[in-house]
Amino acid sequence: MKNTSLVTGGAGFIGSHVVNHLIAQGHKVVVLDDLSGGFKENVNPKAIFELGSITDTSLLDKLFAEYKFDYIYHLAAYAAEGLSHFIRRFNYENNLLGSINLINAAVNYGVKCFVFTSSLAVYGTNHLPFIENLHPKPEDPYGIAKYAVEMDLMNAHKMFGLDFIIFRPHNVYGVNQNIGDRYRNVVGIFMNQILQGKPLTIYGDGKQTRAFSHISSVAPFIADSTDITQAYNQTFNIGGDRVYSILYLAKAVNKAMGATKELIHLPLRFEVTHVYADQTKFEAVFIPQEKLTLEDGLTEMAVWVKANGARNSKKFDEFEIKRNLPDTWK
Repeated sequence: MKNTSLVTGGAGFIGSHVVNHLIAQGHKVVVLDDLSGGFKENVNPKAIFELGSITDTSLLDKLFAEYKFDYIYHLAAYAAEGLSHFIRRFNYENNLLGSINLINAAVNYGVKCFVFTSSLAVYGTNHLPFIENLHPKPEDPYGIAKYAVEMDLMNAHKMFGLDFIIFRPHNVYGVNQNIGDRYRNVVGIFMNQILQGKPLTIYGDGKQTRAFSHISSVAPFIADSTDITQAYNQTFNIGGDRVYSILYLAKAVNKAMGATKELIHLPLRFEVTHVYADQTKFEAVFIPQEKLTLEDGLTEMAVWVKANGARNSKKFDEFEIKRNLPDTWK
C-alpha cells in the first residue's frame, strides 16, 4: 500500500525536488502551494496539485480528511531572513501560525510523522561550527519563527505523540531555484544579474562566509527520512560542509556562467557574518553521498539557468517597517 504524503511548498525549489524523490519511491503525493515563490511547472505531473495556503484552516481540514496523509513534509515558508525584519507580521502569520495550523491538523488526523524544514537561522551568531545541541539565538524574525515551530513540534510530541524530524539546511542552490527572488538565495541572484547584464552586488566587503549546499545533498535525505527510525524526533544540520566567502562565490558564479561581470559593493546590511554547521550527527544516522564541489554544482545550475533565461525580480510592496530598509529593496 502506498504512503500518502503532503508536501507544502512543493512547487518551490527544495519542495519540488522532495516531491520528485517521494514519487520515485512510490509515494502518493499531494502538493499544497500558493505559488507565491514557486512555479506550477516545477510540480511533478504525477503529483496532485492543490493551490492554496497553509494559513487556510478550512482547506487544510478538507485535504486532511480527504487524503488521510501518512506523512507531512513541510517546506512552505517565506524564507527571506533579511527581509523578515521589515515584514514581521507577514513573517509570523505565514512561517509560524501557518505551521501551527499544520501541526494541529497532523495531531487531529493521526499523521505518522511530521518532517519540518527549519533553518540554520535558528542559531544566529553562535559558536562555530553550529552543532545541534547549541542553544539557539536567532537574530531575525525568520529564525525566531523557525525555532518556535521546532519547539512546538517537540511539545506536540510530548503531549500528543506526534513524531517529527527537523532538518536545518542552509544556502541551498540548484535547478528549480527562483532566481528572480531579489531578497534571498545569493547564487540565484548573482546568476540572474549576469543574465540581465548587470554587475554582481555584494553587501559589505564580501568576507561573510557560508557553506553552500547543492540540492542533491539535501532533498533526497529529507524525502527518505521517514523510513529511518533513528531519525525520528531528532534535529539535523544538513547540507554543505565547506566554507566560502561571498566574494569567492561571486567570482565562482562569474566563471560558471562564462561571464566577467563587475562586482559592486553596497553598504553592509544587518546579517549574521559567518554561517556553517557541523554534519556529524547527520552522517551518523544517514548514509551520506559524495557531495558535488561548489564549482561543479554551479556549472550544473548555470546550464539550467541559461536554458530558462532571466526572471524579473518582484518587489515586495507591503513593508510593515521602512526604517533601516536597504536602499536596494525600496
